[in-house]
Amino acid sequence: MSHHHYHHHDHDHDHDHDHSDHDHDHGDHDHDHGDHDHDHGDHDHGTIEMPFDEKLSKLLDHWVQHNVDHAKTYNQWAEKVRQNHMESVAGLIEEAAEMNLAINKKFEQAKAMINDKG
Repeated sequence: MSHHHYHHHDHDHDHDHDHSDHDHDHGDHDHDHGDHDHDHGDHDHGTIEMPFDEKLSKLLDHWVQHNVDHAKTYNQWAEKVRQNHMESVAGLIEEAAEMNLAINKKFEQAKAMINDKG
């Protein structure tokens, strides 16, 4: 059984979420970003919560995919910036995309440690 609810974020969104090509799975809740939904997973309040390790593993998978999606967006914008004759700015945005993907290596190492534990 699934349900949707909306809640306030304690952070500002200083970037555009153009996520028309994917869903967000945050595990246990939904929130509204205006013109699109983030899918935070289906859950039934009558079931036992999943084990912590499994939940963390799913969260790490989500963060990896989220970073991949953001890196793709950054690179698309870097190309637009480059077309508008701002080469240095484009380079910085591309570096940010690379940094986003480098973060994933840490998440993947963490997931491997979780899997090795079991």
